[in-house]
Amino acid sequence: MQSLNTRKAKRGFTLIELMIVVAIIGILAAIAIPKFADLIRKSNEGATRGNLGAVRSALSIYYGDMEGVYPTDVNALTLGQKYMKALPVAKVPPHHGDTNTAENTSDTTVDGGGWGYNSITTNSNFGTLWVKCTHTDTKSKPWTEY
Repeated sequence: MQSLNTRKAKRGFTLIELMIVVAIIGILAAIAIPKFADLIRKSNEGATRGNLGAVRSALSIYYGDMEGVYPTDVNALTLGQKYMKALPVAKVPPHHGDTNTAENTSDTTVDGGGWGYNSITTNSNFGTLWVKCTHTDTKSKPWTEY
């Protein structure tokens, strides 16, 4: 009869075993959560670079349709929705919020998020579009250099 009681007493996990499992899960979570946050940031950066390419493509089509003339305002691409329905969002976390606003300027040192567009017709870089953020991405490259 005692052999049945001893078998029942040995069932289950001890408190130490449970604490070890919880500690291991905690260590794995401490490693995985920062990696996950980094992946989200990289995906937002990829989306922004893709959106930048889309707007630049629309600018190229506009340039071809207008026989070699860029618009004086990048928002002209959305008029009549011929080139774009709306300007896409520029995502540059954690520095700025997501926005699709475009500023007509020739100053690439302006910081604030969104898009920058050189609308100065006498400037040699007229028609250039960039991400209006002077911070760097995950590869330490300034956003204004894209």
